[in-house]
Amino acid sequence: MRSVTGMAQAIPITAAILILFVLAHGLGTSLALLDPAGFERYATALHHAAWLLPLELTLALAGLVHLALTLQRVITNRRARGVVPYGQWRSRRLQPLMALAGRSAPFSGALLLLFLAVHLGQLRWHRPGDGLELQAVLLALASPWALGLYVLAGVALGIHLLHGAESLFRSLGWVDETNATGLRLASRALAALIGAGFALLPLALRVTGALAGGGF
Repeated sequence: MRSVTGMAQAIPITAAILILFVLAHGLGTSLALLDPAGFERYATALHHAAWLLPLELTLALAGLVHLALTLQRVITNRRARGVVPYGQWRSRRLQPLMALAGRSAPFSGALLLLFLAVHLGQLRWHRPGDGLELQAVLLALASPWALGLYVLAGVALGIHLLHGAESLFRSLGWVDETNATGLRLASRALAALIGAGFALLPLALRVTGALAGGGF
């Protein structure tokens, strides 16, 4: 019983940490489109920050714990109830989009893991020098398959959050009869905003990079 309770508490906590990081990362990355010089200053300051490595280790731990506990919960639930018919996946409020998001969560999560490995390989494990961050981003997006992966990852992130954000609020005990509708709308707006932002930003950078540099 304690392990189940601990799992129920740890999953939303790790999810909240990851969502906050995604929001902060999205805001910082958006500078590449809105203010390229500001983006380079931001990237340089970030790369030289003393707290960056501890933050990265914390995020890695949160991601691994979230993945492991989510898989454990899925396996436990499936063993407890057997094979679930398709009809039971439909929302009780007859919301097929939410049902689809829930059913596709393992696939969207797997796509996000693939994207993360590629993204880190391109821009973290071979970190660009100071003032060269935007150039490295544009070089990464110059590859059609990488650009497609970045766009698909944004869509997958939105779908994943569409399922996960509302579950996060419920797991934290924030949902009741008075605020259920508002939190539901807020979670969907958050998923749409983040998903659309991360899907469209690579396309916008690819276009502006091609217009500005000709080679990208």
